[in-house]
Amino acid sequence: MRTSLRHQTAPQPATVPPATRVYAIGDIHGRADLLRSLHAQIEADAAGHAGRRVLIYLGDYVDRGKWSREVIDVLLDEKPAGFETVYLMGNHERAMLDFLDDATAGPMWFMNGGLETLRSYGVPVSVTHPAAVSPFAAQAALRARLPARHRDFLSALTLTHVEGDYLFVHAGIRPSVPLTAQRAHDLLWIRDEFLRSTRDHGKVVVHGHTISAAPEERPNRIGIDTGAFATGRLTCLCLEGPQRRFFVTGAHADRPAP
Repeated sequence: MRTSLRHQTAPQPATVPPATRVYAIGDIHGRADLLRSLHAQIEADAAGHAGRRVLIYLGDYVDRGKWSREVIDVLLDEKPAGFETVYLMGNHERAMLDFLDDATAGPMWFMNGGLETLRSYGVPVSVTHPAAVSPFAAQAALRARLPARHRDFLSALTLTHVEGDYLFVHAGIRPSVPLTAQRAHDLLWIRDEFLRSTRDHGKVVVHGHTISAAPEERPNRIGIDTGAFATGRLTCLCLEGPQRRFFVTGAHADRPAP
């Protein structure tokens, strides 16, 4: 009696759509200098690509670093030419919007880098004494100084984006929950349950939010928050077909944005 052999097919590598090159940038956190440097690297790399070019920002543009206002100006005014751009919301943008709507959200935001953002908009607060800052006075001052186009930019940020076999999101997803049923809070804030999960999520999740010394590649996720505000390493993931590459800026430079 003959027996048949069962052959297991190796899983196919994740890909992006044909003739498409995707660049995803991790958490910027007020480092306009590093963003400009990474933009230059991306433009040089993409110069020879004749197909579709997509640039995805994973959120956390503000807080912690010194130049949050400048980062948003760069995102609005200095986008590399010839790219489709996608701007995702991070938990820090959500916190900033919450503060603009409700001053009582201020103390928590202040302790998580919001004071640096206030100072970048010219609000005179001490970053060393957050408890001494009046949230109501700071809210009024920020509302007066925040350009309308910055408020519009923050309000228009999206939570997720899909390219082929990849899902792009700020923090991650809740494992076992369908991608179409994810809660905004998890997409912006989740850590341990997502980071520890070995489940196949249906897409490879590209995320920031949780700092690692170098990009983290796992079968089900890729993390690219390398702590730019403190380390000087702002990371970009480049995807084309089944290929993956990384660009990382250099060492920390304690100098104002150009």
